[in-house]
This record gives sequence, structure tokens and C-alpha cells, in this order.
Amino acid sequence: MSSGTSWIAVDWGTSNLRAWGIARDGSTTFAASSDKGMGKLEREQFPSALIEVIRDGEVAAEPAEVLIAGMAGARQGWLEAPYLDAPADLRGLTAGAVSPAMPSNSYRVRILPGVCQKSPGAENVMRGEETQLLGLSRLLPGFSGVVCMPGTHSKWAVLDGVRLESFSTAMTGELYEVLRQHSVLRHSLNGDLDGPGREDGFRAGLEAGLSRPDLLAGNLFTVRAASLLSGKQPDWCGGYLSGLLIGSEVGGKRDLIGKQEVPLIGSPALCALYTQAIERLGGSARTVDASEAILAGLKAAREFNSH
Repeated sequence: MSSGTSWIAVDWGTSNLRAWGIARDGSTTFAASSDKGMGKLEREQFPSALIEVIRDGEVAAEPAEVLIAGMAGARQGWLEAPYLDAPADLRGLTAGAVSPAMPSNSYRVRILPGVCQKSPGAENVMRGEETQLLGLSRLLPGFSGVVCMPGTHSKWAVLDGVRLESFSTAMTGELYEVLRQHSVLRHSLNGDLDGPGREDGFRAGLEAGLSRPDLLAGNLFTVRAASLLSGKQPDWCGGYLSGLLIGSEVGGKRDLIGKQEVPLIGSPALCALYTQAIERLGGSARTVDASEAILAGLKAAREFNSH
């Protein structure tokens, strides 16, 4: 860690922990990561996991300021940071932060809250994505519209500047893994899923999902039947399952997808698949790097707190 580090930004997910040193001018002085995500830690292990990932240097001032977004603030995490209610002004994230105890006075740690939606029938929660959305408002000044955040639990958010109006969650990534490993479909997915047939399978599944998202439950069995009756190989079947799930998710959001470009915050490979789906509906999309979004959001949250 460089002595030019003014404070430390942290993204603490379920699987991984990432930290960046931030200088006074906003530049990055160091980047570090570990696999000690929230899901692998007991509550008493969080302080040592944090110190371990940032211990190899020094901050210009002491106590070192650490601002954390993500699952460290979950009920099962380090210290629960109560949700803000949607609609939410994301400039208020830091005002809702909580401060967990540290074993020494060398660090001053704050964990940002998530956002919840309590409307009956539309209950929902997010942690970490709200900070990315605040970052998006910095990366795309003046943006107002729908944002898609593909992932294990994809989020669709309606954002107006720094105001999060509403959002929903699709368990698309998790469904893919559960079906691949634990359902009858696993018998058709036992092999190389990245072979040459995957792209054809993805296109076929995407078309089925986009055209009739309401038929998802029935179309899923096509994976098994196509392998048994048409000789489809695991790569085609894996592609079809992926395309069907993504197509059904995006097809169910067609009313939100107009002519305005949809920002996609996530990994480039996954965002490329969602871009295909959105373009098939006549829309357009642009990929925003998830690390850039979370860093911009943490910087913005800290800046708003100083006003």
C-alpha cells in the first residue's frame, strides 16, 4: 500500500473480497483481493480478513479510513447495515453506514447499507449493486432509464440520476447452476459445455426464451429431450439452457427495453450474452465495467458524506 493512500475502498462480496487504495486525487494506489468472501467467514473473522488483504503498506493518516460496500453488511455478515427503502436517494448511502468494531484503533471502518423494496408482491433487496448504481450516475452523468446488472442474481433497476426508483431480481445465474448440477438435465450436460455447438444451442435457446418467456418451465425439458432424440451434445445443451434462461429473463422485461441504450454492469462475457438478447428485441446496450462502477460509487458515497 502506498503512503500516498488517503483511504481504502472495499467491495466485499459473497465469494470474494477486493480492496483499493485511493489517493487524494482519486487515483488508485494499490489493488488487492482475496477469496475470503462473506460466505466463507464467521463474524469474528471479518477484521482479520480485512487487515490481511490491506496489511502490506501504510495510509497517509491514522486511523486509516475504510469504506465497504456489499455483503459484509448483510444480516449474516460482519455487522448488519439496515436497508434504505426504495425509492432511494443514493446520495444518502454513507449516512446509513454502520461501524463495526476493530481489534485496534488503526482502522476506522464503515459499511454501506443496501436498498430494499417493501411493496407487497414486489419485495426485493440488494447489497453492493446500489453502490454500483451510484457509480453509474457518475460514469454516465444525467442517465435516466433502466439498468441491467447480469450475474448470479441479476438486477434490473430503474434509475433517475442518483435516485433508485425501483428494482427486481432474476435468479438466472443460480438457476443455471442448480439445473446443471442437480436436475434431470445434468444427464445431458455431462461433458464439454464449451464446444463448437454451444453457440448454436445458445441462439436456439435465446429465441425460445425471448419469444415465450411464459413457457420457460416447459421449454427447460427441451435440453433433455433434444439430447435423447436428436443427438444434441452437451455443448449444444449447455448453450441452449443458457440462452433459454437469459432469453426468458430479458423477454420478461421487454416493456422496459425501448430505444434508449441499456447499461449493463457486469463481466464482459456475460454482458455480451445479454447484449445479444436486448438487440434481438430491437434495443441496444453498452457494457460498463463492474469494478469501475463500484469504485466510482464508493468514491461518490464518501464525497457526498463530506458535504
